[in-house]
Amino acid sequence: MTRMKLLKLSGFRYYVLLTLVLFFVSCGVPNNPYPKSEHDQEIYYSTFSEEPKHFDPAISYSSDEYKFIQQIYEPPLQYHYLKRPYELVPLTAEGVPQPHYFDANGQELPSNAPAESVARAVYEVRIRPGIMYQQHPCFAKTEDGEWRYRNLTKSDVKGFDEIKDFSMAGTRELIAVDYVYQIKRMADPSVSCPILSTLKDYILGMEAYSAAIANEQKDAPFPGVEVVDRYTYRIVLKTKYPQFVYWLAMPFFSPMPQEAIDFYSQPAVAERNITIDRFPVGTGAYRIETLLAHKEIILVKNENFRVARYPSSGEPGDREVGLLDDAWEIVPFIPRVVYKLEKEYIPRWNKFLQGYYDTSGLSSDTFDSAVTFNDTGDPGTSGAMRAQGIVLRTSVEPTTRYLAFNMLDDTVGGYSVEKRKLRQAISIVLDYEEFIEIFINGRGVSSHSPVPPGIFGYQAGEIGMNSYVYNWDAVKQRPVRKSVEEARRLLAEAGYPGGQDSKGNPLIVSFDNAWNSAGATPILTWLRNKLEQLGITMDARTTDYNRFRDKVKNGNFQIISWGWHADYPDAENFLFLLYGPNSKVLHEGENAANYDNAEYNKLFEQMKNMENSPERLAIIREMNHLLQRDVPWVFTYHPVTFGLSHQWVKNSKPSSLGYGSLKYLRIDTGQRTENRQAWNQPVVWPLWVCIALLILGTIPAVITIWKRERGAS
Repeated sequence: MTRMKLLKLSGFRYYVLLTLVLFFVSCGVPNNPYPKSEHDQEIYYSTFSEEPKHFDPAISYSSDEYKFIQQIYEPPLQYHYLKRPYELVPLTAEGVPQPHYFDANGQELPSNAPAESVARAVYEVRIRPGIMYQQHPCFAKTEDGEWRYRNLTKSDVKGFDEIKDFSMAGTRELIAVDYVYQIKRMADPSVSCPILSTLKDYILGMEAYSAAIANEQKDAPFPGVEVVDRYTYRIVLKTKYPQFVYWLAMPFFSPMPQEAIDFYSQPAVAERNITIDRFPVGTGAYRIETLLAHKEIILVKNENFRVARYPSSGEPGDREVGLLDDAWEIVPFIPRVVYKLEKEYIPRWNKFLQGYYDTSGLSSDTFDSAVTFNDTGDPGTSGAMRAQGIVLRTSVEPTTRYLAFNMLDDTVGGYSVEKRKLRQAISIVLDYEEFIEIFINGRGVSSHSPVPPGIFGYQAGEIGMNSYVYNWDAVKQRPVRKSVEEARRLLAEAGYPGGQDSKGNPLIVSFDNAWNSAGATPILTWLRNKLEQLGITMDARTTDYNRFRDKVKNGNFQIISWGWHADYPDAENFLFLLYGPNSKVLHEGENAANYDNAEYNKLFEQMKNMENSPERLAIIREMNHLLQRDVPWVFTYHPVTFGLSHQWVKNSKPSSLGYGSLKYLRIDTGQRTENRQAWNQPVVWPLWVCIALLILGTIPAVITIWKRERGAS
């Protein structure tokens, strides 16, 4: 075979290869992570970053898990999706129950009766008839009416891994006994309900019932909870506690059918790791179809879900941004929800920009490219984001972050005037307005008390200002932090002029933390530099989280960083963090600062069981003033959530309380498909450049072979 023939054969192969490559390019190399069959379907795509551990509502106490289980389980109440401040509305209940109060003699008292006169508070919850559970094998029966899946053996479930491996399923109506059964489950020590110790303080007879269950007395009396009729149950508290109604919106108080526990308790089923903690059984808008916790979780619409409708009212501004366009429409709008495990932020962000995830949070790395601020300081999306139709939603979280002084410490603790001035000086110099701008891209609201915006008791403006740290600027109508000179004066009056005591020893304070990430170093440097402006030396003590928690528990610290997210939207849920009997060291409570002021304690006891009223607001204001004066905390900030969503996601509004909002979202699939195709066109020019270079590269060889062949002839 001549060289020319070889060249021709090689060229032919090369031509075929190029043709195949060009064919695939012209068809479009798919970079969509989802199958083609899903392209035009109404599917909501989102992510999770950690494998969920618990789907049992009696155990789960994590927002990462709540975003799943609150689509499946339904407590009797929920928070209104649109209204702020947060407002309780019925979910499965016919209405929000109002307590009836009784004295020690059984005589009914008025609703405004003082807490000390109330011996019993009775709540009756009426459930709406006709609510059905999702299809589930625990309800399946044979033609003879016998349970289909009871007394199962290992061979019966051989090879089973998920609920859908069971071929038969059934359902039944939600009834009051299911709610009572769940409350009794929470009392069982073997279930390990994380709020059991708190429940014992309020629900009548729960402590005794829990102890009896621990001793295997299954039929022990429990006067604090009982079935009234098929659709009504009663809960009895030992005292007046108006905030209890918020508990009825928490997943802990969701119904649990005994059939589910009986089904999952079978040894053969449990050995296959098929448990209530992995496969929930609920009445909510969705059910789990696929559970691959290491990869994806897929929810689908509960076929038995009742007729429920989108809210017809909201807060000012909701109508203008389209949040009421679907008023009264039947929900859920989206029949299928796909969550993908994404442990790394950057891949998740890139897929969001490609349109493959419908919503996204923001990290510091991408904040500046996604968000801009106008002249008045209001945030908005950047030009690049607007070009893609990406929408920004912000919401102040019902969360407070703070630095806690250990009030039991000899140096930074104590209640003398001098000790107060020391802590006031430190509070002034730690400029958290600056911190918010530097470290969290402005995503925070400076705090002046433990109570965050949106919670009754929060007061903005001059009336709510911490006057020990700020001055009021009447022209700008905002608080302005006091000067470093003022902080130095206070420090001198505290006995540490220039940061030294009367013997000339430098003032050294320790800051304990569990910040082991690389991002912690600049924050620690910032704290150290701020304190050095007063001549104070900061000793940063970084440990692992378990060691850190032990230090806090034992009071082996001077200053720490801590925070609290609302369990329910009431000031009591924040102000209890500084109630003396809740001291972390002395009583193993949540009062990490170990603050114990008799006047504050008395006001807290008076306030905690009150209904919201001008009188209660006045007490909260007085309590805040005591905290601002005594400074057990450096009030830092309340976080602000920044959420991005594509324009095809309708009805999206951030909510930090109540995670069962997925049923209200709607997807414009046509718009999504169109944008995905526009944003993800194959880039073919590099291939054409390579082809051109390859062709040019073959020309010298062709010329050489041609010359040799010609010379040989």
